[in-house]
Amino acid sequence: MTAAKVTLAAADAEDLEAISARLQDAVAQVKDLVFLPKSRRFAGLFNRFKWESAGKHGGTRVRTGLHIDGVLSARATHLKRGNPDAVASLLAIRFSPGSGDDPGGTIELTFAGGGALRLEVECIAAELTDLSGEWPARGRPVHEIES
Repeated sequence: MTAAKVTLAAADAEDLEAISARLQDAVAQVKDLVFLPKSRRFAGLFNRFKWESAGKHGGTRVRTGLHIDGVLSARATHLKRGNPDAVASLLAIRFSPGSGDDPGGTIELTFAGGGALRLEVECIAAELTDLSGEWPARGRPVHEIES
């Protein structure tokens, strides 16, 4: 039996939280995280851990695409841009609104190890789509509890 592929769209901060939850612990090579300034689009390819179907000890991953439209600028910090094959593990995606009634603001992708991508956007316009079948994960992601 083939698992259903996920497609989610985000038009507000609450929708973006749903995409963030699906992408928690997704991994990507740095070269697969790109800003396309002429298209005003950020695009990323991730290997997503399927938390929604994970068993107690195991789980699966699936190749997933994320794109965010209306991106005015992108800034990366503490990501190994000089090493395109480096792997980054996504922790969360958050939106910080701009000022006043402006629908724009900053979408921040936070990665393990202190890395971040900050996207200045006109508004929230994002889509997540599973692109492949699933495969067994090498392990279940574990988070240390900070004291």
